[in-house]
Amino acid sequence: MGSLCRQKDPSAGVTFSPPDIVRRRRAAWDGIKADTIEITRLDRFEYGVKSPYHVLIASERAEREDGETVVEGFQRSTQREFSRKLSFIPAGNCFHGWQDPRVLARCTFLYIDPKGSLADPDLKFPEMEFTPRLFFSDNDIWETALKLKAQVENPGSSAYAEALGSVLIHELARLERGGAEIPNFRGGLAGWQQKKIADYIEEHVDEEISLQHLAEIAQLSRYHFARAFKHSFGLPPHRYHMSRRMERAKSLLEERARSVTEVGLMLGFAETSSFTTSFRRAVGVTPSDYRRALV
Repeated sequence: MGSLCRQKDPSAGVTFSPPDIVRRRRAAWDGIKADTIEITRLDRFEYGVKSPYHVLIASERAEREDGETVVEGFQRSTQREFSRKLSFIPAGNCFHGWQDPRVLARCTFLYIDPKGSLADPDLKFPEMEFTPRLFFSDNDIWETALKLKAQVENPGSSAYAEALGSVLIHELARLERGGAEIPNFRGGLAGWQQKKIADYIEEHVDEEISLQHLAEIAQLSRYHFARAFKHSFGLPPHRYHMSRRMERAKSLLEERARSVTEVGLMLGFAETSSFTTSFRRAVGVTPSDYRRALV
């Protein structure tokens, strides 16, 4: 089974045998890739990966009648139920296993570039020596992993996905350092600040959000927050918020039962004209033209 780690293209991600037992969707952003996996039948299968990237696995649903999971040279497990569990395999390690599934498993593989641009240089992420971990729990890492999975299933702003990737790097560093909080590095927001701000904007995307309120959430002055936000997210706070609002608008416009006016109202625009202007400025076409172009 370790042969599944010897791939012609190590960057291709996890390999399954038989290959037709899985349904998968993939996405890639700067410094991080994602691979959502669904097992399609209750037959024995094998899997393996040896990647130049760190591999984080979020197993949403996973139960087996029998099987074994191995990180060669480190850990071996015959645990049979590991739904809502995480596994982490540092770059260059061979991870493989087999199972007779009890349920149709569903999981997400996230591949984090150790030398990518998502980590603050002061974090020294490429220099960290990580420990392999099988079937562990960490609520912050879990929630971030699921948000990245959602970006695969409903693609949105790459800036948002990359911000989540930066948060994930911070959380993995915190986990490796025994839970110690990483300090706020020069230039950008700390991982916990990025997570709280991104979550807040997603939850209030249809509302007006003041710079002062976001700065208070991050526990920074308005001036420091505005600079740090742009450094971390690549856009000023208002433009980032508007980009998320327009991504939500695209999703709502796909539901043809809703009128353009209704979509605008749902997103906090009092006038259809202001919604149309904002949408055209962000997307390049009017909401009506965008809807007509949908297949």
